Amino acid sequence: MTHKSIWAAIDKIAIKMGMTCSGLARACGMDPTAFNKSKRISKYGKPHWPSGNTLSKVASVAHLSPEEFGRIVRQN
Repeated sequence: MTHKSIWAAIDKIAIKMGMTCSGLARACGMDPTAFNKSKRISKYGKPHWPSGNTLSKVASVAHLSPEEFGRIVRQN
């Protein structure tokens, strides 16, 4: 799993659910800007990785098992 593949999976899940990344973040009970592309890399150029808790929320909202979520990540 790479930084790029995890974020691509989040994007793909949002699209599959008919949502924007902001909508998915809201559905997860998070700030709507949490998944903004501008927040994926820090101002110092360091990748910002979503936490395990965040990934769990995404999988739960999308009704995905951990295995299904992992498959989506590996496809990217």
